[in-house]
Amino acid sequence: MFRILFHAPEIPGNTGNAIRLAAITGAELHLVEPLGFDFSDAKLRRAGLDYHDLAVVTVHPDIDAAWEALNPERVFAFTSDGEASYTDISYLPGDVLLFGCESEGLPEELKHDSHVTSRVRLPMLPSLRSLNLANAASIAVYEAWRQNGFTGAKL
Repeated sequence: MFRILFHAPEIPGNTGNAIRLAAITGAELHLVEPLGFDFSDAKLRRAGLDYHDLAVVTVHPDIDAAWEALNPERVFAFTSDGEASYTDISYLPGDVLLFGCESEGLPEELKHDSHVTSRVRLPMLPSLRSLNLANAASIAVYEAWRQNGFTGAKL
């Protein structure tokens, strides 16, 4: 299945929603520290509802540890200045969908990391800056899953 990678997420509700997304789609959620919350945060628990025990969630101390654990063949870095549209990618199981923190997005060095296969964007009106992190991850995961026939889903 697909792997979601949040680099230094800050808002517990977004990560809670991503936990729920991972559980219902079969995706893995990987989080790179520092995190802007701890797992006892009420907002994180509320957003994830009772899906925490149903999701595969791994916390990595830094991006190098994440790369080592994931050993990715392909990484798609979602960023507002990406050169490819998310619909132009042919996603494969095992792909890593990388997202930055809510306040700043992905750091420049991570956008150009040697692991990154392509920088990808979600269409937005030009006058707006960004989309909510959990919403962006949902759009990407569902497109990747759709392309792969919603493997494992009850249709």
